[in-house]
Amino acid sequence: MMIQKKLALIAGYLLVSATCFAQRQDWLVNNTGYKAAVSENGSNLTISNGLLSRGFVLGPNAACIDFRNLSSGEQLLRAVKPEARITLNGKTFNVGGLYGQPQQAYLLPAWLKDMKNDVADFQYVSHTVKPVPPYVHWKPKLWALNRQQPPGKMLTFTYTSGQPELKGVRVLVHYELYDGIPLVCKWLSIENTSGTALQVNQVVNEVLATVEEESAVVGEVNQMATPHNIYIESNYAFNNAMKANLSDQTTHWKADSTYRSQVNYNYTTPCLLEVYPVQGVNISIAPGGNYSSIRTYELLLDSYDRERNGLAQRAMYRTIAPWTTQNPIFMHLVSSDPERVRSIIDQCAATGYEGVILSFGSNLNMEDTSAANIRKFKELTDYAHAKNILLGGYSLFSSRRISDEDDVIDPKTGKPGGAMFGGHAPCLGSKWGIAYLQKIKYFISRTGFDIFENDGPYPGDLCASTTHPGHKGLDDSQWTQMEQQKKFYRELNEMGIYINAPDWYFLDGTHKIAVGYRETNFSLPREQQVILNRQNIYDGTWEKTPSMGWGFVPLTQYHGGGAEATLEPLKDHLHAYENLMMQYYGAGVQACYRGPRLYDTDATKALVQKVISWYKKYRGILNTDIIHLRRADGRDWDGILHADPKGKYKGLAMLYNPLTTPMTREVALPLYYTGLDKQASIREKEGAPQKYTLNRQYEALVKVTIPAQGYTWLVIE
Repeated sequence: MMIQKKLALIAGYLLVSATCFAQRQDWLVNNTGYKAAVSENGSNLTISNGLLSRGFVLGPNAACIDFRNLSSGEQLLRAVKPEARITLNGKTFNVGGLYGQPQQAYLLPAWLKDMKNDVADFQYVSHTVKPVPPYVHWKPKLWALNRQQPPGKMLTFTYTSGQPELKGVRVLVHYELYDGIPLVCKWLSIENTSGTALQVNQVVNEVLATVEEESAVVGEVNQMATPHNIYIESNYAFNNAMKANLSDQTTHWKADSTYRSQVNYNYTTPCLLEVYPVQGVNISIAPGGNYSSIRTYELLLDSYDRERNGLAQRAMYRTIAPWTTQNPIFMHLVSSDPERVRSIIDQCAATGYEGVILSFGSNLNMEDTSAANIRKFKELTDYAHAKNILLGGYSLFSSRRISDEDDVIDPKTGKPGGAMFGGHAPCLGSKWGIAYLQKIKYFISRTGFDIFENDGPYPGDLCASTTHPGHKGLDDSQWTQMEQQKKFYRELNEMGIYINAPDWYFLDGTHKIAVGYRETNFSLPREQQVILNRQNIYDGTWEKTPSMGWGFVPLTQYHGGGAEATLEPLKDHLHAYENLMMQYYGAGVQACYRGPRLYDTDATKALVQKVISWYKKYRGILNTDIIHLRRADGRDWDGILHADPKGKYKGLAMLYNPLTTPMTREVALPLYYTGLDKQASIREKEGAPQKYTLNRQYEALVKVTIPAQGYTWLVIE
């Protein structure tokens, strides 16, 4: 008996020790073991993965009572709010929630037994748990850093209303918690079995009374800091900003006037989060139909550090949008002449490139679904596929005028025009817009195209037309255009099409967006473009992974600038050509090499082959997260570091010298996110490795000499 007790004590000690170790384990370095699970204890239910925990009470109505970051120990909630708020047939209802909390600054569990439900709200009926289903049924065909759909658990609460007019209406609130990341997705669906049409005016799919970030006696909502410990992103974003937070249209930080003990004199501290589209939904659900809300992703952060928070955001995309980790090597051809297309396909096959995009200005017309046009590009696609090369093309939607009947109708004037970016644009809900989507899908399916580069639409456009078949009027025009566009991208993704798009549709199936650049800068002299491009790469990879952004390298004159701005003839500018390729491929960022050819001489061909061979050798590490070392300023070295604690290569640093003379520097490489903690083996290029002891900041101090207006790289193992 004594031995059994000792063994039990030892087992308990080991369990506690393992738990403590798991809690200390940094998920950004090693996220194994953090599995999503749902546990129940009486009327309490918790969904957790060891990094994030969200707890609920199920009676007298279901309500979220706990939302914690288990890495930092922070509690995000200070008060109970409804699970959602919906407006149906012009009347607003709360979904779930409890009332009677004595103090809104914090919540004591002892108060819960005295809190009540409101019979006017939608009431909890039941819940289910199942594995997270794929949102986009992506099947990877190309090289990808992550080929796995997000694993985890989906918890669904079902609510019904006691209101006679809502008999037969069910509201389902869904939570998806993923393995290995402090990320939860929340969305809701509405089912209408009432026998009559149901008007959905607005849906607020998240309401959180959060702890305030700062306290100030005076200060308005838009002046005070919002909570730093939660990042919100929904799949309802537009405006061509090339950044998620600026494209966001649904995250609203508000004041909470019921929080009477806050420091702010006017109760205007931003401590109430609501998520909803500003323009509303305003659609009708037919009997037997259903509606799905936007999907809101809530990522818990444990730091004020920009790099760490960016790493967390990038991990989010790799998890929930794994298709974005595909990163084919492509060039932009400025012609659709069959002979020139076959020639560039041959050049791609000879140099290791993987795809050709028939660029803007190539005269490709994907809206032409005539038999002759389909036959022409089907033959070119077959030729490309025979050489293992992808083929695709560019199509313009926005920034063009179609007709008075099909253009966006300005709600202020009632006339065509008034698009978000000025001037005219077609409405996606017009006859022309609906036909456009159908024609593109038909063209791609019949020709076998692999890549689609879409310029627009920008469905933030509001359209006041009442004759467009895709929407009823102004109120539903934004929602319905967004739904059509997102569905279109999901369908293309599921067809295996790689999608470059100018707006933030990653969560609905697109693969790449511009890294962020000013087009007229490509009219500047080559040596200026080189440095500006490195700045663009540096700035555009704080939140995006390398594979999510494209850059631009005009091989021929673009906006102007003459001979000093161009790379053609390529044989005369090999140094600039190499620098541009190496800084893009060295960052893992694909650029649009736009022109008539990839090489013009054997020497140029050898250069391209060398760079692509190097990129493919280190492709795995070059597509991993970027740690930002020093931004290019033209005065001293600049560089980035890739980090991958799970890979063969733990890190790869790219270092650049903008000066006309060689420079020798001692560079501190921050290796924490490589997973190395005591020692690193580092080699320059393909040289012999040397051992480095890391200091207490996990840094290796490496002395390097960088050639004049050149580069070097360091491999960390």
